[in-house]
Amino acid sequence: MDMMTAVKVSEKIREKSLGCEEYMRYTLDRIDRLNPELNAIVAMLDGDDLTALAKNADAELAKGHYQGWLHGMPHAVKDLSNVAGFITSFGSPIFAGNVAQTDDVFVSRIRSQGAIVIGKTNVPEFGLGSQSYNPVYGATCNAFNGSLTAGGSSGGAAVALATGMLPVADGSDMMGSLRNPAAYNNVVGFRPSLGRVPKDKQELFFDQLSIEGPMGRTVEDVICLFETMAGADAGSPLSQQPAPVSLSQYKKADLSDVRIGWLGSYDGYLPFESGLLALCEQALEQTAAAGGRVEAIRIPFDMDSLWQTWLTLRHWFVANSRRALYANDDHRRQLKPELIWEIEQGAHVTAADVYDAGINRSNWFRALNDAFAKYDILALPSAQAFPFAIQQHWPTSLAGRTMDTYHRWMEVTIGATLSGCPVISLPAGFEGGDGNRAMGMQFIAPIGKDRELLEFALAYQESNNWFDAYPDDDIF
Repeated sequence: MDMMTAVKVSEKIREKSLGCEEYMRYTLDRIDRLNPELNAIVAMLDGDDLTALAKNADAELAKGHYQGWLHGMPHAVKDLSNVAGFITSFGSPIFAGNVAQTDDVFVSRIRSQGAIVIGKTNVPEFGLGSQSYNPVYGATCNAFNGSLTAGGSSGGAAVALATGMLPVADGSDMMGSLRNPAAYNNVVGFRPSLGRVPKDKQELFFDQLSIEGPMGRTVEDVICLFETMAGADAGSPLSQQPAPVSLSQYKKADLSDVRIGWLGSYDGYLPFESGLLALCEQALEQTAAAGGRVEAIRIPFDMDSLWQTWLTLRHWFVANSRRALYANDDHRRQLKPELIWEIEQGAHVTAADVYDAGINRSNWFRALNDAFAKYDILALPSAQAFPFAIQQHWPTSLAGRTMDTYHRWMEVTIGATLSGCPVISLPAGFEGGDGNRAMGMQFIAPIGKDRELLEFALAYQESNNWFDAYPDDDIF
């Protein structure tokens, strides 16, 4: 491939054939050239300070002090997570001066591997909506067409990756926030199983919708960052600690052994923009040609009831986590309308509603488990619409259907979220014509089968080359 992978950069730094300072200068040059238009990385440190940190990383390596696979490599953290000494704004003017005092757990793990944090990646306000714009930093443009959205909420991370401004990136995912921007920018986004990456939240037991995960240009890069972020933490009671696995222990799946159930539109339940399903099906045909067994399937479940379950749980979590902002008149005036709507809807959710939603969520998990008795992987698109105009906050209609909420057009992502299963978004290709609109596919595996899903992704990557879309800039 043209643009060097994070794994390759890491190898060159470890072998001392590429200096940390040299790579930092290369990265800062790309950011200087590309970021003013794209607006993917925000709250950056001074370039001279970053160069000095990279020079110190070279000095440490010369002494034999190698920190880990990210030694001396630049990293920017999604602006919903905390990095000590950096502003965590959540994209809100209320928190525009909020300097974090400590690292979130996964951030400390990334830093412990030698990464140099250079700044933050842009997000929608409080991560709500799959369009990365906010009143603090503005909007992030799509990596392949600056007039289009980057998606969200990990929009800044996806664009920085796709354009080579970062080697790898972290993201988080509640309603496709790792999957949608990955699809829109031709990169990989991985939402792990529940508990694989420890949570840094005020409430540790009930809030199990949002999960942090890795993003990368290749599956190998994603695997390395996942193994860095994952693992139990004493402060996260539901976190899990499977035995650590190195990249060399991951083996590409034999596609002839993989049974893929294509969910498509859930038998016509979900509307899709014209051409989107066909593009994903073409990518699946390539996987089938490489040996994968693909079959269109239907899961017998009331999908509208699943949407109502989603609304109940999302309203409840969002409303209760942000109710103090709503109660403050000055703060409420600064909140985006979508957040106000979530909070006001959440005020009507009862304990019985939440319990009933939990029962239906559990029934959905059981329905997926029944499907996994026959299929190893379940597949469906990562979004219902191609990237849209950056001035548009969200699609109000799709395939002739009115979108009755600001996130209804992302309904395709809730099945994986509510199951707690691992899901990865892999590039499916670009829409025909001159629009440069990318799309991806979600692949879901049974709960706890993160490694198996990533090994499938290695095989999919070989049969679906998405690297040619990246710029030719391998200068090392």
